[in-house]
Amino acid sequence: MSTHTEGRVTREKQGHVLLIGLDRVSKRNAFDMSMLNELALAYGEFERDEEARVALLFAHGEHFTGGLDLTSIADDLAAGWAIPEGGYDPLGTFGGKRVTKPVIVAAQGYCYTIGIELMLASDINLCASNTRFAQMEVQRGILPFGGATLRLPQIAGWGNAMRWLLTGDAFDAHEAYRLGLVQEVLATEELMPTALKLAQRIAAQAPLGVRATLASARQAVMEGEAAASAALPAVASRLLASEDAREGQQAMLERRPGVFRGR
Repeated sequence: MSTHTEGRVTREKQGHVLLIGLDRVSKRNAFDMSMLNELALAYGEFERDEEARVALLFAHGEHFTGGLDLTSIADDLAAGWAIPEGGYDPLGTFGGKRVTKPVIVAAQGYCYTIGIELMLASDINLCASNTRFAQMEVQRGILPFGGATLRLPQIAGWGNAMRWLLTGDAFDAHEAYRLGLVQEVLATEELMPTALKLAQRIAAQAPLGVRATLASARQAVMEGEAAASAALPAVASRLLASEDAREGQQAMLERRPGVFRGR
C-alpha cells in the first residue's frame, strides 16, 4: 500500500485505454495541489495521445477520494488555480481546455466533493455498492465550485439536486443511481473489470465517430439543440468521407467487427 502523503496520479495504458489512477492512499486520496496538477497533466497526456481513445479514471486503495484537502489547498485555490502548462481541465470550471475523448469514472468507498464533480464532468460513471457520496461544501462554509451546481440539477432535477447540495448530507450508491449520477452499481470486485470492459468496448468503435458524437452532445447541452442541429450536416459529411466510414461499411458487408484507425 502506498504511504506517501503528497498526491500523485498514475498512468497505465492497456491497448487503447488509458487508466488514470488517483494515488494518495494514506489520505484517502484527498486532493492536495500536487494531485490536482497531476490529474490535469494526465488529462493533457490523454488528449494528445492518438493511441489512447478512452480514459478510465479510478483510485488506488479503498476510497475514490475524501474530497479536497482544504487545510493544504484552500489558500492556493483562493488565489486562483491555473491549469499547469500542458494540462487539461478535468472539471471544466477552471477555464482550461477539456478533453475531446470519453472519460469513464469507477468509484468506490468515499466519493466526496471533487469526486462527485469529476464524475459530473465525465461521460459514464460506475461505482461499487459500498460507495458513499457527499457534496458537503455548505457544511464547510463554501460552495461546490467544481461543477456540481451546474451539472447535478441537469441530470437529477432541481429538487433532487438541492436536497443534497443544500444539506451536504451523505447518500449511498443506490441513491446515486436514482439521481442518474452513476449508470451502474457493482460489487466491489466487479467494478474495475466491468469499467475496463466498457472502456475497451468504446475504444473498439470508430474514434472519429466517438469524438464527433461526444462533441455534438456537449454542444447541445452547452449551446442548445438549434446550434448542435445546425452543425450536424457538416460533421456528417466529413465523417462519411473518412477511411473509418469506408471501413465501417465494408465491415457491415462482410459481417465482421470494424477495424478503425481514426482516419
